[in-house]
Amino acid sequence: MTAGGASGTRACFRRRNNSDQREGCPIKSLYGNIAGLKSSARRRLENLYRRRVPHSEVISSDLSRDLARLSFESGRQIGLLLARDGTVGMVLVGGPRSLFIPDLPKSRGGRWRLRGLRLVHTHLQAEPLTQDDLMDLVFLRLDCVAAVSVDGHGGATQLEVAHIFPGRPGEGQHGWAVLPPVPCYDPDLDFQGLVQSLEDELERSRPAILPSDVRGDRAILVSVTSADRETARASLDELVELAHTSGITPVDTIIQRQREVNPKYLIGKGKLSEIVLRALQCGVDLLIFDQELNPSQVRSLTDTTELRVIDRTQLILDIFAQRAQSREGKIQVEMAQLKYLLPRLGVKDDALSRLTGGIGARGPGETTLEINRRRTKDRISHLEDELKRVRKNRGQRRSRRIRRDLPVISIVGYTNAGKSTLLNTLTHSGVLVENKLFATLDPTSRRLRFPQDLEVIITDTVGFIRDLPRDLLDAFAATLEELDDADLLLHVVDISNPRFEEQMAAVDRIVAGLDLGEKPVVLVFNKMDRVDPEFLEKQVRRHGGVAISALSRQTLEPLIRAMQDEVEVLLEARPDESPEDRAGEQEEPVGPEGPAEESDSLVLH
Repeated sequence: MTAGGASGTRACFRRRNNSDQREGCPIKSLYGNIAGLKSSARRRLENLYRRRVPHSEVISSDLSRDLARLSFESGRQIGLLLARDGTVGMVLVGGPRSLFIPDLPKSRGGRWRLRGLRLVHTHLQAEPLTQDDLMDLVFLRLDCVAAVSVDGHGGATQLEVAHIFPGRPGEGQHGWAVLPPVPCYDPDLDFQGLVQSLEDELERSRPAILPSDVRGDRAILVSVTSADRETARASLDELVELAHTSGITPVDTIIQRQREVNPKYLIGKGKLSEIVLRALQCGVDLLIFDQELNPSQVRSLTDTTELRVIDRTQLILDIFAQRAQSREGKIQVEMAQLKYLLPRLGVKDDALSRLTGGIGARGPGETTLEINRRRTKDRISHLEDELKRVRKNRGQRRSRRIRRDLPVISIVGYTNAGKSTLLNTLTHSGVLVENKLFATLDPTSRRLRFPQDLEVIITDTVGFIRDLPRDLLDAFAATLEELDDADLLLHVVDISNPRFEEQMAAVDRIVAGLDLGEKPVVLVFNKMDRVDPEFLEKQVRRHGGVAISALSRQTLEPLIRAMQDEVEVLLEARPDESPEDRAGEQEEPVGPEGPAEESDSLVLH
């Protein structure tokens, strides 16, 4: 990459071993701007691979002198990537003010360690370390970056060194430290001691950040938004909950508010360097963005930071994949994941192309990319066929309810608002309940009998969340069809959530998007025991809702009356059944799956 810039062609990095050195077989690869160099200059640059630097020095005085002379004569910056054992790993040739750094090999010991390489290069104008130099230091996680100042006669004057700052920088501080310049002829700097102290400090800082019992992935959560800080913080708090639900431990959250989005990285490059430093300090190899990333942004972020990168949509899909229990739910989740993955199959490798033979058929065949895309589309098609069968079976069960003339009440609401808890309390059921987002995905139906001997079917559905991925809604169409047959919707709201009105609006938008806006709704304010009674009364009057605590059966009487009144209105509006309809109901065969999703009738007193 140009200093702090985009990646170039991947270079094959090879460390010269002792046998190569004894046999005099240096690696003769020069990287960067080598066009126009004289053959004699190339040979002198290639001979740099024979050199070795003492362990305790950033660069030896004689090597810095030779580097300055070569740079002065060629009019270009010359750089060396040196390993910790002092061998030269790469010789880099740049322009008068920049240097080309090819892709480097994977770093040793994981992404939370320094790479074990240092960059030493020349500055022809005796300028200090530039911002690009410091960005390279951070993004490549180098041991250090050093600049050799070249005077007007081709001599090496001063050596300036910068290294990563191991602790978390404070206000006005950066994530690196620039040491005072030292003379090239007598660089008083213990490089080996410096690197060892940096890694020791990084290692010591991690236990203070991460508890010893933390297992699984650790992540930094990032939000890039133009919204106000309060809205951004609330959205990021929800992302933290999603991460916990998925089994990921968030170690830090970062918000960047900007007017214009960076089309390449989404986030600004300066803020991205802070994230890379924080990942190094915390031992993190996963970034989660609160905004949806397009495929090119994921690729750019991954290539630049060498960290795994996912967005909010992919995190939600991962949670759904963990939580899906039924065959139907697993099909729907897999289909949503494949639809999300399809446009992101952008890694093309012609070396793995299938070759064909014969006259007129020679040359590269179908590439791996094309094979993966075709297989993904075939799998999506197969899953869609399976979902059609699921819809058919579910439709048969729904038709039995319709012929029984039982009203259907569907519970909707924001995830973790208490929908499953309410179903359990109303019907004495044992549906899984957890204080996590999307604890249950599969719909559950139970029969419910009111005190006036009215019987209904009550159904719990998957929870909603703001900006629910469209592919997920499409994939869960079979499940959400339960809402189409609902005669009444119970909109459960967590009144204890400070942003409950925004959650209500998000659910209303999704319900309207499913063309369910005309159905009657009973607004239910759950968790009334967690808020001030005066505030609760004000919100009930303002929105016309019913206040309950889903954990307390004694608070459900107003809700039961409200549901019963709505059901009576619905039944009065229905046309009377004919004797033929009743006969058809009695003769209806039970499907092979039977009414497994409905429990025995329960009476509410």
